[in-house]
Amino acid sequence: MTTIVKPVNARRSISIPWGHIFLWILATLGAVVAVYRLFYGLGAATNLSDGRPWGLWISFDVVTGVALAAGGFTIGFIVKILHLKRFYPILRPTILTAFLGYVIAASSVVLDIGLPWRIWHPLVYQNFHSPMLEVALCVMTYTTVLALEVSDPFFEGMGWKSAKRVVEVFMIPLMVLGVVLSTMHQSSLGTLFVLASKRVFGLWKTGYLPLLFFISAVAVGLAMTILEANFAASAYDMDAEQDLLGDLGLYAAWVLLTYLVIKISTLVGSGGVRDLWSGGINNVLYFVEVIGGIILPMILLFIPSIRKSRKALFRTAWIVVLGVVLNRLDVSFFGFAGTPYIPTWMEWAINISMISAAILFYDFFVRHFPIFNNEH
Repeated sequence: MTTIVKPVNARRSISIPWGHIFLWILATLGAVVAVYRLFYGLGAATNLSDGRPWGLWISFDVVTGVALAAGGFTIGFIVKILHLKRFYPILRPTILTAFLGYVIAASSVVLDIGLPWRIWHPLVYQNFHSPMLEVALCVMTYTTVLALEVSDPFFEGMGWKSAKRVVEVFMIPLMVLGVVLSTMHQSSLGTLFVLASKRVFGLWKTGYLPLLFFISAVAVGLAMTILEANFAASAYDMDAEQDLLGDLGLYAAWVLLTYLVIKISTLVGSGGVRDLWSGGINNVLYFVEVIGGIILPMILLFIPSIRKSRKALFRTAWIVVLGVVLNRLDVSFFGFAGTPYIPTWMEWAINISMISAAILFYDFFVRHFPIFNNEH
């Protein structure tokens, strides 16, 4: 079976000690700041207010971060539902990355809301009129599903054959459940801004935001998978197999084309065209998002020579990721009306620490468990 990477010796590859030390310092600093925030409240640690109740943690870690973690359900759908088994080698590392992304998103919600000992309340005290209920339940459930999927290589690495067999029995149902849950909450995040449409700038104000959020999540999930494969190949002395990554790039191009058609159609249908030439930073951001973040990478990904070149495909995947990140920030941050807000250094420190901790966990897991395995 074709493999996405050919490990030279992932477990024995030489790390950069100072890099690990630096990441540990960042993770520890953020953990201290997080404790400070939980003890002294949002007012002491953030610049949030009644006029700007959602800030960096929600806009970037949740609204944006959940989209960046969409590779898990995207590759799961390709492998387990479409039965394209040649993509199986990228499933485990993609699932691991998605799991870490959702842990960051869930941690950000806890920090934003506070009272972490009440995080279970949505399971019991439901408000069935709120899309937040669906997002909360789906994120909690899907994070659990991802943890169970990650347990497969963990049990394999530990030699716990009985536990591994139990997980394997439920693996396909878990993958299907993961695809369903991701589809629900990726779109539900868009629903939040449909309900808050009075605060969303006209260029992004449309009742089709749930659909747009879902389709763009699929595109960025494919692009993130390309980036992750390249990072892993460089970090663990492996050769990336360009044919499979190129195919993912072609899939992303078609998804971007679909996304562009729907985005332009909904702009016309919602009357947002009148805001195109109204001036201001939002107009600049919109044109950068559409032209630079959708049209440009879409055209590049349709070119065979781009998909066959590792560097060119890697750079184009970066453009897709940055385009979707800009879209999420345009909707939830830049184009979202409210009082002026600039994140404090504490908000940035917590964000950076969670990313640092995720990198350290990923590195540890890859070095000690069969994430990249020729047999898979």
